[in-house]
Amino acid sequence: MPNTQQLEDFVTQVRRDILRQVHKVNSGHPGGSLGCAEFFTVLYQEVMDRKEGFDMDGKDEDLFFLSNGHISPVFYSVLARSGYFSVEELNTFRLIDSRLQGHPTTHEGLPGVRIASGSLGQGMSVAIGAANSKKLNGDDHLVYSLHGDGELQEGQNWEAIMYAAAKKVDNLIATVDRNHQQIDGCTDDVLPMGDLTAKFEAFGWDVVEIKDGNNISEVLEGLKEAKSRTGKGKPVCILMTTVMGHGVDFMMHTHKWHGVAPNDEQLEKALSQNPETLGDY
Repeated sequence: MPNTQQLEDFVTQVRRDILRQVHKVNSGHPGGSLGCAEFFTVLYQEVMDRKEGFDMDGKDEDLFFLSNGHISPVFYSVLARSGYFSVEELNTFRLIDSRLQGHPTTHEGLPGVRIASGSLGQGMSVAIGAANSKKLNGDDHLVYSLHGDGELQEGQNWEAIMYAAAKKVDNLIATVDRNHQQIDGCTDDVLPMGDLTAKFEAFGWDVVEIKDGNNISEVLEGLKEAKSRTGKGKPVCILMTTVMGHGVDFMMHTHKWHGVAPNDEQLEKALSQNPETLGDY
């Protein structure tokens, strides 16, 4: 059984990392990053089958693709604290010539990053391609991906979603961060997407719902349930409800912290709500 308190401590430290990264350069996307801290923690610390070291082939291990690449602060934090590169490198976030660019890139060879992402709508296609490659190579490991709910307004997603079901890409688990916020406001105000469960099911996917994506136990249970449904002829979608800015009271439930960094006073207030647990960098 996983140690829930250890995972909670990991999440708290990840939130500190997110806040400190974006504050240092007065740039970045804290809102969605904070909301997905539990998901990344559970995925990398408990769920994914990861092998020692990193290579771009990704054979004989589970793979992860981040489609909504603007939430790179949470991705970088969890990668560093999962051993892909040094935690100290988080100090270089968004600096010139850094491997930790605002959107993840591959040209600098940052361990853990398999695609340049942030051009919204493309990650689903990449994840499906990787999943197909595993099938062709006789590799029974899984492919995981993460997408924003506002990102589903991009049409390319639905072409890929239709393809995955038609071709029975059943080694894929695509998670949608359903925080109901995007850069210009609430997703329902910008472009309502209706019943996403019904949509994915109509497109031939199996759907798992995580009602509270900021609850460690629920995220763990949801990911395990999704994993149990793979290999049965359908791709699997997790619809995960989260709160943008979760863990920092003045950042929660609003799109206004989608891409705004906290000032000095706001940083101190936010860090006081997330006491250091594993050691800052």
